[in-house]
Amino acid sequence: MRKGWILLLSLICASASALVPIDKPNLRETTGIAPAYFGPNAFPVPDMLDGRVQKQLRVEIAGDGYWGFQGDKTADAFARVFIPLFTDRVNLTVWMPVMEWYEMSPARMATCRVPDSLAHRGSGAGDAYFSTDIQILRDKKWAPDIALRAACKSASGGQYELARHYDCPGYFMDLSVGKSWYLGEKQEANGVELRVAGSAGFLCWQTDNGRQNDAVMYGLQLLMKSQYVSLRTTYSGYVGWENDGDKPMIIKGRLSGHAKQFEPYVEYQYGIKDYPFHMLRVGLAYSIDILKRKE
Repeated sequence: MRKGWILLLSLICASASALVPIDKPNLRETTGIAPAYFGPNAFPVPDMLDGRVQKQLRVEIAGDGYWGFQGDKTADAFARVFIPLFTDRVNLTVWMPVMEWYEMSPARMATCRVPDSLAHRGSGAGDAYFSTDIQILRDKKWAPDIALRAACKSASGGQYELARHYDCPGYFMDLSVGKSWYLGEKQEANGVELRVAGSAGFLCWQTDNGRQNDAVMYGLQLLMKSQYVSLRTTYSGYVGWENDGDKPMIIKGRLSGHAKQFEPYVEYQYGIKDYPFHMLRVGLAYSIDILKRKE
């Protein structure tokens, strides 16, 4: 009988404790879970759209090299695919750094609050990203192209204790607007396309218990494209609310060649703020019209 009362009392105490709410986080304290304190693949600034979505199946493979401002180094194998979803107005995009290899300098480990006892070099898989890209409006005489994108990331990237990735989900949504002008006849082989695009959106990632960081995304892009070559320049970033390493800002230039379905390219990126890395990417893209569109 006595054991029965003890068991009943234990169950009541357990039920009562389960109803006790988690302490509200102190919003005055920053978490340090931000781009400035992690590897280059943990909190990248997403590549912006230029108001258009991919009309063809497009597969990209690339190799990235990152040189950190504090001496650390990272290399990774990057892959991305754009898949039209039964129409040239909607596509599914999947991308990720498939594998990265890194070496952290003592200065970088101190900045990232990584103990000296842990390994300063290694390798690991990255996070996978998935987005649905929707063409809302197409370029008319006076109207621009407008595209909406909704994306989420997995928590597949590991080595949180080494500040390589953060083991939490995240997502973003943005709207891009772009307008082109042509030197020569539009879409003719000898024409040159000049394009201006801008984007704005919302990005969010979970930080600690009961809290997330909400950021405003922004971007501006200029494109000049001819039959055989194109040059694209992008200024973009996002602004978190913690004000502690969570306002990454980058500028990026991309030079591409065009040879039928193939597009070899080279890209350089510089971290202006809260993203302390240079990045050089060399890649190759292949496109094929699986929808068999009639021009």
